[in-house]
Amino acid sequence: MAGNTIPEPAPWQILDTVYLHRRPWLTMRQDRVRLSNGRIIDDYYVQECPPWVSVLAITDELRAVLIRQYRHGIGKVFYELPAGVHDQPGESILKAAQRELLEETGYCGGTWTPWMELSANPALQNNISYTFLAEGVHWSGVQHLDETEEITVHTVPIEQLGRIALEGQMIQSLHVAPVLKYLMHQPPE
Repeated sequence: MAGNTIPEPAPWQILDTVYLHRRPWLTMRQDRVRLSNGRIIDDYYVQECPPWVSVLAITDELRAVLIRQYRHGIGKVFYELPAGVHDQPGESILKAAQRELLEETGYCGGTWTPWMELSANPALQNNISYTFLAEGVHWSGVQHLDETEEITVHTVPIEQLGRIALEGQMIQSLHVAPVLKYLMHQPPE
């Protein structure tokens, strides 16, 4: 903005870090930080998470490959994009996304494009969620689910994606945003 003399925010300086809890799915740290204006915050909490990956997979028949699964945090079943955690050392983000799509749905192949990078909560979590657009995917076999996963696979016409996203059938915001971006890029009918 013209005439604005207020400086842009600057990164905070971490003065000290104490880990309060370290488990595979929950790592919480307490940072003591100095803001750019000199103010000190003694107890700023950050949840450390590995990167997340998700895939907006589209078949040659222009059907989106979605999953449905129960989410215990809210106690309900919703549509989602195939997704997971980048937790294998040496594996690229792309390979993690391709692995998750195959494991959760049995779909693979196609042309892959980085689609969106999002954060669930950048104030309190340190990870990024990477979404890929995979066009021209095909079914290659059965799912290879983890023992804790109960997932059903659904292929839905592109025309139904907007209704699913906007009518509350898909509520994971990190999945809704890439769907809406995709729909915004479709040519008008």
